[in-house]
Amino acid sequence: MNTGIHREDERLIVQLAGDWKLSQAPPRFAPLVEGEEGGSEARVIDFDTAELGHWDSSLLAFLVQASDYCETHELEFREENLPGAVVRLLELARIVPEREVDPDPEGDSLVARLGRKGLSGYEALMAAVTFVGEVASGFGGVLLRRVRMRWRDFWVVVQSNSSGALPIVTLIAFLVGMIISFLGAVVLRRFGAGYFVSYLVGYGMLREMAALMTGIIMAGRTGAAFAAELGSMKITEEIDAFRTLGISPVNHLVLPRVLGLLVTMPLLTIYASFIGILGGLVVAMTVLDLTVTQFTGGLLAAVTLSDALLGVFKGTVFGLIIGLAGCMKGMQTGADAGAVGRAATSAVVLGITLIIGANAVIDWLAVLLDI
Repeated sequence: MNTGIHREDERLIVQLAGDWKLSQAPPRFAPLVEGEEGGSEARVIDFDTAELGHWDSSLLAFLVQASDYCETHELEFREENLPGAVVRLLELARIVPEREVDPDPEGDSLVARLGRKGLSGYEALMAAVTFVGEVASGFGGVLLRRVRMRWRDFWVVVQSNSSGALPIVTLIAFLVGMIISFLGAVVLRRFGAGYFVSYLVGYGMLREMAALMTGIIMAGRTGAAFAAELGSMKITEEIDAFRTLGISPVNHLVLPRVLGLLVTMPLLTIYASFIGILGGLVVAMTVLDLTVTQFTGGLLAAVTLSDALLGVFKGTVFGLIIGLAGCMKGMQTGADAGAVGRAATSAVVLGITLIIGANAVIDWLAVLLDI
């Protein structure tokens, strides 16, 4: 890889000799020209390739530098003496423009960021309201027999969220009942009131923990499954195919899932209440030496039917929330590879958040109504 340069009148002739390989760094064109005496008076850049050997893209990189230098300094770049293959490669290099990289924009103001967040929040809220309205309209159509629902899918959802969910609900409810009973045993025994641990277990499971823990379990189990199923159908354009055929995806896909979960959640809540009370009974018998009769008598003396009905009502509301959140996030899935995972995650987060919020609102209303 040898280069030389000499001047003839207004021409600078660059001599290219030897083999040009990427294993050796090519010279820089600008220092080569600017170091030539009288180079500033030249008007033409020409090349002598009589002694040029084998070459690769390193020669092309050098000539691209020469072409750019001539364009910047308003010099004539002559290609007549270059190999034909090199000339064609230079033409290709000129056809593909360099990508202009915009400088990093200045950070937006706080008002602009808040405005964008507000607009995105408003759009998300309107999309949620629209979806809930479509589901409510579908419910009305089913009750009035104006909408045909796939009852086979409904029973599949009922089966998968009833007997299919019993193992995990049993385990969690039993452990939660034991935890509440342990807490009561530690606190109440200090005051000699260990007998009243049945009150704490009964109130805790029937009014709060049975419905709440079952809702959280089903949000992570079923809400994510709904979002993943509908999200996969959205990516494979099955939902678009339903719309093309004139079939409402909400009536065909969402209603069976929401109705199925709405039916099974109260039943799971009742089951979780009994299992939780059983866990509390086990702890009361082993730690406080209470008999089954004492525990049951104290429980029935303090807990009323309204406490159990409040828990069942919460379970019903939580089932509706989980079904709507999971199906809505599934229907809003994007088109990229990670969209299904994000939809499932969003469904779980939204479902649990709404469950906690709804539980607080229901408890507040129960206090106001003295229930």
